[in-house]
Amino acid sequence: MTTALQRTGQDGLAGRLRRDAAAGGEAKRRQSWFVRDPAWPIVAALAGWPVWWALGIANQIFILFAIPMAWRLYLSRARRGRRIQFPRGFGIWVLFMIVVLAGVAGLALTAPETIATSVANRYFSWTYRVFDYTAAAILLLYAGNLTERELPRQRLAWLLGLVGIYAVAGGFLGVVDPHLSFTSPIAHLLPAKIQAGLSASLNPGTAANMANGLTGRVKAPFTFTNQWGNAIAITLPWLLVAWRSYGTRQQGRLAVAIAALAIVPVVLSQNRGLWIGLLVAIVYLAVRLALHGKTAPLVALCGTLALAAVIILASPLSTLINQRLHNGKSNSIRGSLTQIAIKDAESSPIIGYGDTRHMIGSPQSIAIGSNVNCHNCGNTSVGSNGQLQLLLVTTGFVGAGLYIGFFAYSAWRYRRDTTPYGMVGELVLVLGFVFMTVYEAAGPVLAFTMLAVALMWKNDRELRNGNPALANSERYALQPATAEGAAAGSLPA
Repeated sequence: MTTALQRTGQDGLAGRLRRDAAAGGEAKRRQSWFVRDPAWPIVAALAGWPVWWALGIANQIFILFAIPMAWRLYLSRARRGRRIQFPRGFGIWVLFMIVVLAGVAGLALTAPETIATSVANRYFSWTYRVFDYTAAAILLLYAGNLTERELPRQRLAWLLGLVGIYAVAGGFLGVVDPHLSFTSPIAHLLPAKIQAGLSASLNPGTAANMANGLTGRVKAPFTFTNQWGNAIAITLPWLLVAWRSYGTRQQGRLAVAIAALAIVPVVLSQNRGLWIGLLVAIVYLAVRLALHGKTAPLVALCGTLALAAVIILASPLSTLINQRLHNGKSNSIRGSLTQIAIKDAESSPIIGYGDTRHMIGSPQSIAIGSNVNCHNCGNTSVGSNGQLQLLLVTTGFVGAGLYIGFFAYSAWRYRRDTTPYGMVGELVLVLGFVFMTVYEAAGPVLAFTMLAVALMWKNDRELRNGNPALANSERYALQPATAEGAAAGSLPA
C-alpha cells in the first residue's frame, strides 16, 4: 500500500517536499534583480547615466550608491566571514584621505593672493569632497571584491563603454541643438541656497556657450564640456575591449563605427585638452603594440589614423581646429591660477587649505573683480583649472603627491599586463596624468578611473589564478546569484 501511494505521488511527506521545493524555486524567481545581482549598484550607476544626468544628480550618483555598496561589504564580512580584499597600494589612498581630513584645520585661513570668502561654504565644499573621495574608494573595493561570476570583467568593460556611447550620443545632440537646456525635477525640491551651489548640474544642457566667445561646446550627458571630454576619452576605449576584443564580429564592427563617429563631436567640442589627450593615447598605444610585436593591430591603428586625418583635412573641421588652437583666450587665466595654487601649496605644504579659494582680481589687474555689474569678472576659483591645481590648494604638496602616487603605483603594478584590459586600463591612468593639469577629475571621472583600476586588479587576479579567458564565457547578461556562487563567497543581498 505504502509503495503504491508513493508511486502515485499521494505520499504526504514526498508531496510536501516537492511543493516546498517548487515554492522555493518560485520565490527565488520572484526575487528582484536588486537582490539577485550583487553588482546592481555599479550597473544602475553606469547603465542609468542619462537618467541621473537628467535628474541633476549625475555628479553625486556614486556617493549615493556608495551607501548600499558599503553596507553589502560590511554584511559580507560580518555575516558570512568573507574576507575583504584590498588592492596593493591602497594604503597610499588611505594616507591621502588622512591629509584630506586634516585639511579641515585650514578652512578658516586665508591663502596667499586670495580673498576672504564664506567659511560656511568652505565647510560644505570640504565635506562634499570628503564624500567624493570616500565613495571612489568604496567603489574600487566593491568592484574589485566581486567575483568573476558576480561581475565579469567583460561586463564591467561594456558598462564603461556604454557610458562612452552615451557621451557620443550626447555630443551629437549638442551639435544638433546646442541651446537645449532644462531644469531638473529634483531642483524644485531643494532649498534656494543649495540650488545656487549646484546650479550647473541641476540645469542640464547639451552644450556650453562660453563668455569668452566659444559657443556650442558639447557636454551632454555631463555637467561641463571639460568633464565630457575627460569622460569620453577614458570610457569609449572600454567599448573596444568589450566588443572588439571579446565580442562578436558584428559587435566589433559596431564598436569601431561608434569610435569613428565620435570624431565629429570631439572636434566640434573645441576641447584642446581632449585633443592633446587623444594624441597621447595614439602614441601610447602605438608604442605598446610595437614593443609587444602586435603588428596587425598596429597597422590597423595607423590605417585608421590616416583615414581620420584625410577626413578632417578635407572637411571644415580642419579650419575649426586651426582657429581653436590659435585662439586660446583661457591661457592667461589658467597660468595665473596655477601660479597661485603653487604659492598656496608652498605656504601650507602638508595639509593645504582644505578647500579652494578665490584669486584677488584677475590676470589683468587686482582691481578687476566680481561686482554687481559683472559677476564673471575676476575672483576666479583657485583650483578650478585642473585636478593637480585643486590638490595643491586643498591638500598641499603632500596630498597631491599621495594622490598621484596611488595611480602611479597602480600603473607600475600592472605595467606587464598586455591583455586588452591591462593596456586600456594603463591608458586610462596615463590620460589621467595628462588631463589632471587641465581638467578636474572629481565625481564621475574619478569613479571611472577607479573602475579602470578595479578592472586591472580583477584581471591580474584571474591571470594569477590561471583563468585568463573566463571573461569570454561570462556575458554581460544579468547573472543571478546561484548556490554555487554563494558557496564561492558572493556578496549578500
